[in-house]
Amino acid sequence: MLAGRASWAAGLFAGLAVGTGRYGRGMATFAVTLVHGPGWDATRPIRRQDGWDEHAAFMDGLVEDGFLILGGPLGPGHRTLHLVRAADEQEVTARFGGDPWAAAGLLLIGGIEPWALWLDSRPAVRS
Repeated sequence: MLAGRASWAAGLFAGLAVGTGRYGRGMATFAVTLVHGPGWDATRPIRRQDGWDEHAAFMDGLVEDGFLILGGPLGPGHRTLHLVRAADEQEVTARFGGDPWAAAGLLLIGGIEPWALWLDSRPAVRS
């Protein structure tokens, strides 16, 4: 099922010019939710969880290399929503799997959904 969804998403988004046309051929966009795992300490705020600095540096790296486009906590912070650009769902899983908080059981992937990003008001990035 996952392979079928991944090929569907790649076909739908491949070479698609969205808004400013910044998205590369073969790259799809996905909405990814992350949820608290068994290692999360509910008595502590997010920036006081063990390994915060390492997690923050990891997430900053995902932004810097263009994988993570937008992201952050939803509502009271029990889950986060991220917009990512990847070849397929396996890449999404692998990239978030490298988060120190994933290894420590603080965050788990709650869901990965292909997202047809048709509207985008962010300024164009010129190479």
